[in-house]
Amino acid sequence: MFGNLTNFEGSLFDDLWRMQREMDEAFTRWPWPTGIRSVARGTYPPLNVGVTPEKADVYLFVAGMDPKALDLSIQRNLLTISGERKVPEREGVQYYREERFDGPFRRVVTLPDDVDPETVEATYTDGVLHVSVQRREATRPRQIEIK
Repeated sequence: MFGNLTNFEGSLFDDLWRMQREMDEAFTRWPWPTGIRSVARGTYPPLNVGVTPEKADVYLFVAGMDPKALDLSIQRNLLTISGERKVPEREGVQYYREERFDGPFRRVVTLPDDVDPETVEATYTDGVLHVSVQRREATRPRQIEIK
């Protein structure tokens, strides 16, 4: 009545198996990082961005860098951080894996439209650069009292 259920040759199941293999092959060569904590190679420095009704905060993780070697600028709501990280090379060492970033970098962060570029503050503590930008008072939400 049902025939041979294990013989799928020339059937819809062959097409499904082929599609699954092709999808597996395509996504195993995926050029972008796949983990939740992964970033693309060359994305340096890693950063966190958060906002509150009062301000926007950007944290850049630049351990081992001299803060004077960093260049920060803001234009409207674009914060640009650039610099160059130089890692000393050890003679006679042949690396088989090297994950520490070395070279020039530039990161551009889009902040909310209502930030006030005149209120930027930057501090560097324990390898973390914290950039804080106040939001304009006129655009902050305010509580309205009902009478």
